Amino acid sequence: MAVDYTVIVVYLAGMLAMGWWGMRRARSKSEFLVAGRRLGPTMYSGTMAAIVLGGASTIGGVGLGYQYGLSGAWMVFTIGLGLLALSVFFSARIARLKVYTVSEMLDLRYGGRAGVISGVVMWAYTLMLAVTSTIAYATIFDVLFDMHRTLAIVLGGSIVVAYSTLGGMWSITLTDMVQFVVKTIGVLLLLLPIAVVKAGGFGEMRAELPTAYFDPLGIGGETIFTYVLIYTFGMLIGQDIWQRVFTARSDRTAKWGGTVAGTYCLAYALAGAVIGTAAKVLFPDLASADDAFATIVKEELPIGVRGLVLAAALAAVMSTSSGALIACATVANNDIWSRVRGKVTSGERDEVRGNRAFILVMGLAVIATAIALNNVIEALTVAYNLLVGGLLVPILGGLLWKRGTAQGALASVLVGGLAVIGLMASYGILANEPVSYGLLSSLVAYVAVSLATPATDAAVLDAWRERLAGRTPEPVAEPIPTRQ
Repeated sequence: MAVDYTVIVVYLAGMLAMGWWGMRRARSKSEFLVAGRRLGPTMYSGTMAAIVLGGASTIGGVGLGYQYGLSGAWMVFTIGLGLLALSVFFSARIARLKVYTVSEMLDLRYGGRAGVISGVVMWAYTLMLAVTSTIAYATIFDVLFDMHRTLAIVLGGSIVVAYSTLGGMWSITLTDMVQFVVKTIGVLLLLLPIAVVKAGGFGEMRAELPTAYFDPLGIGGETIFTYVLIYTFGMLIGQDIWQRVFTARSDRTAKWGGTVAGTYCLAYALAGAVIGTAAKVLFPDLASADDAFATIVKEELPIGVRGLVLAAALAAVMSTSSGALIACATVANNDIWSRVRGKVTSGERDEVRGNRAFILVMGLAVIATAIALNNVIEALTVAYNLLVGGLLVPILGGLLWKRGTAQGALASVLVGGLAVIGLMASYGILANEPVSYGLLSSLVAYVAVSLATPATDAAVLDAWRERLAGRTPEPVAEPIPTRQ
């Protein structure tokens, strides 16, 4: 295990070193929050794929493959479909807006009245997303070091908080590129073929397992439909995803770079399901399907390779965790705290300092919440139900329907969010009804209230169209004074 430990320690040290390097570049709000909007196609594609493919996609995706076979790919597959839809249909317009948060987009579109409430919903989503990723450290460090759950969460979470706080989006971008490469090598190029070979190849897998394991729809149509509602639509509107779109150098980069990342997600989905199916052949009686990834890595991989694959799992968790953390802090500072306080911090240096402080505070809150919670799937479901049920309609409505109004958007957020919460309390957190009925009630409220209220002011819509067309440049901050 000494070789495996060395691989992991070198990897974690490298993450901290990149955080330190990123701190030297993050001198302005734009650099700190959106990497100066300067990422080219290669870095954009890699970091986008890294953030959407986290612990749930890696450990959870293999677990679904263990439980359902090839149809277990559907959860991650719908994430890829959502990223493709975002990239092809919306990312160019989103990138041209030159904003920092989804709530800023809503303010621009509806006239500055939807920000705080939508910010609270988005903050709750990003917080829970960061929490679910942080909980996953316990599984990985347990395999590595037989470490207590709380200590594992504190260790993994502290490293992510450290490099995210130091360099903001620049540090996260650099670490995500490394994580993307490690994840590709560890999961796609090493674990996938080794797992298939150890299971005796596809012929032996077919002979050992029921035919349902090779049915593309074996997981069930209702489950697939729910995945589409939660994950495909969730990819269209999440702050963590939009904040990566804002880093693109151009709208063309956002469109085509995102398309490449989405296609990569589809391949990753299939790989996870195949690995899980192979694990079912090798270890048919695991107590929990979520143990499949850790078990096959621990029992079947050679020394050194095992360390690299576990580093890949860490990479998957850390990329999503850091992306959700900076999104959570950005929303908390820009959309909630600054509006409640009633003034905006002046000066780019103060902006960076304030956002850095919020990442640290939110990071500590994420670690504490992760220690208190146990069920990753329930926490993730709550996050996506609130996001889709409360914000999908007003966001897509603002992009697609000019008759939508601020009153309609607010009604949609409130009705959809409250409906989702009430339905989760009634049907259960993991039920399909909360997101379906919550989304429907949000749509009805949006359309009805928008039609019953005066249309959005023409000047607001004109300014919105100018921003969508990219004809309104981002305000240029005054240069930071340097010491002589």
